[in-house]
Amino acid sequence: MPEWLYEAGIGESRAALVEDDRILEALIEPEDSGPRLGSVMPARLTHLLPGRQGRLILANGQAALIAAVPAALSAGRMLTVEIVREALPEIGRPKPARAIVTDRAEQAGPDLLARITATGHPVRTLHPHQPDALEAAGWSELLEEAQTGDIDFAEAMPGGALVMTPTPAMTLFDVDGPPPLEALAIAAAEAVADAIRRHGIGGSVGIDFPTIEGKAARQAVTAAIDRILPPPFERTAMNGFGFVQIVRPRPRASLPERLRADPVAAGARAALRTLERVPPGSMNRHRLPAPVLAYLDARPHWVAELARRTGMTPLLESL
Repeated sequence: MPEWLYEAGIGESRAALVEDDRILEALIEPEDSGPRLGSVMPARLTHLLPGRQGRLILANGQAALIAAVPAALSAGRMLTVEIVREALPEIGRPKPARAIVTDRAEQAGPDLLARITATGHPVRTLHPHQPDALEAAGWSELLEEAQTGDIDFAEAMPGGALVMTPTPAMTLFDVDGPPPLEALAIAAAEAVADAIRRHGIGGSVGIDFPTIEGKAARQAVTAAIDRILPPPFERTAMNGFGFVQIVRPRPRASLPERLRADPVAAGARAALRTLERVPPGSMNRHRLPAPVLAYLDARPHWVAELARRTGMTPLLESL
């Protein structure tokens, strides 16, 4: 039975749904990612945009967009809004959160632990002094996939590989591998569906398969997606050039978006996870990449929390 593994890390919470020592789904929630989905808070309407859209400043000072601004509201007015899409940390063009007007009482949206608990799967909270169950399930490999986009499915199809590339418009998957092309495409469809779930990818997804001859063969490929990818989603049929588009809800950033938008921040949080697990009595002097060290120096409360958890003040040096 699938089980959530959960860690309340320093600077982020993380979780993985694991079955048979394999990660089915992975989630990271940085502490500074902004208002969570479902949060209800006051906001000021700063600008009206065409089509009754508007710009907001939320109670925490962050910007947001709002659709369907009531006609009675004018710029400068206060209102209560609900977050319906979290901010997306895209490279070069971060997208602000989206909100709607509501009359609900103020509340914080459910955090990562509440969200995974609500799925009904059992949740096991992990601690640094225990064996690293996340790592045993492939956590480091998962993060490397998200950062590089290189995904191997050679077990299902020798030589089969995917390249995953997030873009502002969509996340693209390029399929590579040897013939027979129909078998390659079906194995790739399964690997893409697994990767979409594993990395929490929403919005538009494009898959560039090898060109497959025959309607029945193309339908077999898309049937493999339908069999594995959990709903809700919509997809196109495979066209004559082997391209398929999938559209899924996008309430928050995917794992590749989070890690690639700020790799230094991701590296700093990953370093803290590693340092938490240094056995007692080990050397307390640690060398980190200069950008990661600078990032941590700017967040002394994270280093102080590391010292509190481990009982030692770490000596951090630049590589």
